[in-house]
Amino acid sequence: MSTELLLKSKGLNDLEKVAQEIISFGKENDIWLLMGQMGAGKTTLSKELCRQLGVVDLVQSPTFSLVNEYLTKSGNVIYHFDFYRIEDIDELANIGVEEYFDSGNLCLIEWPEKVSELIPDKYLKMFIEVLEDDTRVIKLTKHD
Repeated sequence: MSTELLLKSKGLNDLEKVAQEIISFGKENDIWLLMGQMGAGKTTLSKELCRQLGVVDLVQSPTFSLVNEYLTKSGNVIYHFDFYRIEDIDELANIGVEEYFDSGNLCLIEWPEKVSELIPDKYLKMFIEVLEDDTRVIKLTKHD
């Protein structure tokens, strides 16, 4: 079963509101997939989501480390993955990726399509499409 929501962002000024809607819509899910072309704004959106979720650490793309761990003001942990540079899915076994996914903590995953066979069945997918006028359309789909 899946549920959908479409959001539009015409610039960084809309980002706070968009992130609030995503957080409200996806609150039952621990796995959040961020998809879209290079430069669509996946990391920028991740940073705003983390800010609103109370992250106290510096949020940056984990492109080279594969995963960053952030602590929130309330003591929760958020994991931020970037699988863009993954060439061999076996690399993920070395970092225990499935334990992260099963931890019950929020996992923000950029480029999940590179590791689709490891993604749990229950997740929130955010697909960011960039229109010609630089407007972003974010299609949210819950998969239960």
